Amino acid sequence: MVIDMLTLALPLGNTYGWGICGKNLARELARLSPVRLVTKPFDAGDIGDEFEYLELRRIFADRDAARAPASGGPVFQAITGAELLPMAPEIRGTRNVGYAFIEHSMLPASSLDNARTHFDVVAAGSTWCREVLASHGLEQTAVVLQGVDPAIFNMYENRKAFFGDRFVVFSGGKFEFRKGQDIVIRAFRVLQQRHDDVLLVNAWFNHWEDSVRTMAASPHIEFSYHGGDHCSAINGLLSANGIDLERVVTLPAKSQLAMARIYKNTDCGLFPNRCEGGTNLALMEYMACGKPAIVSNSSGHRDIANDGNALLLKNLQPLTVAMGGQQATAVWDEPSLDEAIEALEWAYQNREALHDIGEAAGWSMQSFSWAETARQFHALLSG
Repeated sequence: MVIDMLTLALPLGNTYGWGICGKNLARELARLSPVRLVTKPFDAGDIGDEFEYLELRRIFADRDAARAPASGGPVFQAITGAELLPMAPEIRGTRNVGYAFIEHSMLPASSLDNARTHFDVVAAGSTWCREVLASHGLEQTAVVLQGVDPAIFNMYENRKAFFGDRFVVFSGGKFEFRKGQDIVIRAFRVLQQRHDDVLLVNAWFNHWEDSVRTMAASPHIEFSYHGGDHCSAINGLLSANGIDLERVVTLPAKSQLAMARIYKNTDCGLFPNRCEGGTNLALMEYMACGKPAIVSNSSGHRDIANDGNALLLKNLQPLTVAMGGQQATAVWDEPSLDEAIEALEWAYQNREALHDIGEAAGWSMQSFSWAETARQFHALLSG
């Protein structure tokens, strides 16, 4: 079906997952149909690239201009919380599709009511996420996985140009309990005690300090975090937990263009995440660069990582968590610290086998692109 006009309500950004997802989907959907983009005002700094900024400006519409009934046509919206509400609830279309990456596996009835009220279909960012929705009785669901930009994240020239005499461990994702950087810290501390030539590169920038402070729940580290400048705060926390700062590179917020170069100058990624409602965009980008990763065999990770293209952490224990209050809101998977340490040591000792895993990862990610993700959403929106 031809779509005369598609309205998109998506966040845009260049240093956090939803923003990256939103800008890529907006750009790719605009190549399939006429679209208008409803979002907060943005500038080139938000997008990270002047060309991309100008392309997105061409489809930008303020919220008043996109309100029903003028919107007509289908509407595609971000679902940015466990309440399952659309980003712009006042905008309705002839068909309404939402996109969700939820980590709450225990949803109240009100969230399901919201989804049924506002959407004809809720697309989940992972199979695990869809299973959560279905287990609560939500019928009209689909799975649409995120993509990567192959022009940026690819296996071309992925041999290290820096740190040739070091074994470089990469850890990415916003610093919070769910992402498991406390396990990274403890595992790397053991690795640095065993080997003098190891280096930790961390890209843990987090826009939301409340999210950072969830790490106080960690059983593995002393949560010594004083806020303020990101790099200073993270380095202070690492030092307080026995990490030699001479063996650390702590990165501020970086554009996606810069991240590809960083990934390619590391030897192994460590992603012991406790839960991912999506597929973990940082992991996808890392693997797309042909780099091997140690990955928790959990939630959304299972859609992209397997025994052939990653080192899987399989010793997982159920962990009941309460987010934002005293009542339990989810059951996540707690990886084994000992297994993470063992996997890092194996990676250190088996460089050639590690290279082969990275190559398999790169090839496996070539089927994931934002263009393909957009095509799947276009089909859902066409009905």
